[in-house]
Amino acid sequence: MSDSRAEHIAQLAELIKDVEVAMFTTVGVDGRLYSRPLGTQQVAFDGDLWFATAADSPKVAEIALNPRVNVAYASTSKNTYVSVAGNARIVDDRAKVEALWSPAMKLFFPGGKDDPNLRLIHVQAESAEYWDGPGTLLGRALTFVLSAVQDEPGQLADNGFCLLYTSDAADDMQCV
Repeated sequence: MSDSRAEHIAQLAELIKDVEVAMFTTVGVDGRLYSRPLGTQQVAFDGDLWFATAADSPKVAEIALNPRVNVAYASTSKNTYVSVAGNARIVDDRAKVEALWSPAMKLFFPGGKDDPNLRLIHVQAESAEYWDGPGTLLGRALTFVLSAVQDEPGQLADNGFCLLYTSDAADDMQCV
């Protein structure tokens, strides 16, 4: 299946839009993988993800050594799961902090928008994989029952993978 990059980004945006906390994974200085929950900043997903962090956080040093990260979203209520792989960078830009600031961030940054320890993590998504199933227990049960009485087995979930950034022209990308 070959669709445009914009269509895939719109689909991913829809899947993650109400998931406030993601599991953010970095490669530690010891080579191990480290995952921790982080709140995604509420901006329209355009292939980039934004997170707030402290400048003295271990993940800042981990990103400096290896910018490859993974961000995983799960919504059990919608039965959707998204895994985004990409490159991260640390951003110290007060204008961007101003644009992304939310009152909830004050819990972690008592100095507010001007907290000297506040940094942003910018993740440029390179690829994403998703699993999208019937949204409720009733929906899953109905799909299962319908597949049991029909000649063709029902599809309990949709799964896809897409390279969002490649060296080739975006129109030539392949998604499955």
